[in-house]
Amino acid sequence: MSVLNSLSHVNNMIRSLPKLSLLFFSARKPHYLATAQRFISQGRTPTSRVKIGVATTVSIRSKSTSTISSAIVSETAAGDQVQKINLLTSTDDNYGGVTVELDQPMDSTTFISTLRASVSHWKQLGKKGVWIKLPIHLASLVEDLVKEGFWYHHAEPNYLMLVYWIPDSPSTIPPNATHRVGVGSFVMNEKKEVLVVQENNGLFQGSGVWKFPTGVVDQGEDICVAAVREVKEETGVDSEFMEVLAFRQSHNSFFEKSDLFFVCMLRPLSFNIQTQTLEILDAQWMPFEEYVAQPFVQRSELLKYINDTCLAKMGGQYSGFCPVSTSSNFSDQKNYLYLNAGTLKSSNSS
Repeated sequence: MSVLNSLSHVNNMIRSLPKLSLLFFSARKPHYLATAQRFISQGRTPTSRVKIGVATTVSIRSKSTSTISSAIVSETAAGDQVQKINLLTSTDDNYGGVTVELDQPMDSTTFISTLRASVSHWKQLGKKGVWIKLPIHLASLVEDLVKEGFWYHHAEPNYLMLVYWIPDSPSTIPPNATHRVGVGSFVMNEKKEVLVVQENNGLFQGSGVWKFPTGVVDQGEDICVAAVREVKEETGVDSEFMEVLAFRQSHNSFFEKSDLFFVCMLRPLSFNIQTQTLEILDAQWMPFEEYVAQPFVQRSELLKYINDTCLAKMGGQYSGFCPVSTSSNFSDQKNYLYLNAGTLKSSNSS
């Protein structure tokens, strides 16, 4: 063989090395073989890219070893080597996390693949907490989320919120709301009679105890508004909110939640009683002394303090907290600051 022929043979072997190497790699990983053969036959060098969503194209990176982001399932576009990965649509929160509001139905396999790819993507971005709001019509995906490491945070009538903590550090995701807010209304007319009710269900059912109208503050409702509403619902009496006389905090009261209870003073605007039969057995205007003399009231240390406060208010020796409409840096919506307006006014004028 001549020297020229020998050099030509060596060059041909060198040019064939990438193809041979690719075939060798594909033989160890059979699912790459078809792609490798196609590139060899076309004389092309394969490149590997991942398209995120429909706009972002990035290079493939090494896969995480964490359970939830151990794999990124991708699809190879027909006639192209670019791999497309669908991510869950998310919005950033103010604490380094993301929130996802699911809406469109997905089968379990597609959802898990998309979820794992999304969490891996968020991990690369340095995100922390993941909040997934799952509407009730997608409740079938709960099991998939729990298996991937998510846990329940809270539930509402039309959705369930699940959360996940990405970093290898203690979670700082805040717990669900810890308190329920209640109101009790002290309503007294000019005859020194107090508006009282008997309940036909709950703890006082069948006890014969007369008590102030009480209730729970609704979500988004102000304390002063709730007190007026509860009096109207239970007794039919219209009233005007005056002051918060006192409040009490207790624990482990309602589904293991804590409780804030505000004793409010209201001025009656009407006096005709129309009892709400669903919750209230009876209602009446009762002399305050008669109300206080009830054995149940006498045995309660809490009610004694409340009644003493009401008596002091009646005698002009006590001032509660009036609602003052204010704004804040955290919301454009007006809210109420409860304060001793009389004392503050006197202090400012001196």
